[in-house]
Amino acid sequence: MKRLLVDTNVIVWLLTGDRERVSATACTALEDEHNEVAVSAVTVWELAIKRSLGKLVIEDRWPSALHSLGFEPLPVTAIHAAAVESLPWHHRDPFDRLLVAQAATEARVLVSSDERLAAYGPEVLW
Repeated sequence: MKRLLVDTNVIVWLLTGDRERVSATACTALEDEHNEVAVSAVTVWELAIKRSLGKLVIEDRWPSALHSLGFEPLPVTAIHAAAVESLPWHHRDPFDRLLVAQAATEARVLVSSDERLAAYGPEVLW
């Protein structure tokens, strides 16, 4: 069993029907019923911001579609937020930095196509 945390890019592809953009390895891990798959509140926040800025077009009922994927919601805690401070500056995106901090704190494998995230230490599956 693996404990997974799904990056925003993967969630966008799943919500928009671009499943072919998700690697076969990632799809297999996400579909494995033995794995524990989580979606962070950080991802929900990032999607909401992108939609409000017009940078992402997905249907209005995206929160219920996200829920229907069956992934466990992962809240952001003060411990996660504080863990960002100790991260090196390999990456400037605050959403990705918080996802990395959550993955490290929660001992989760990050499912992401962003190769830069591997420089932080938590395992990245793609």
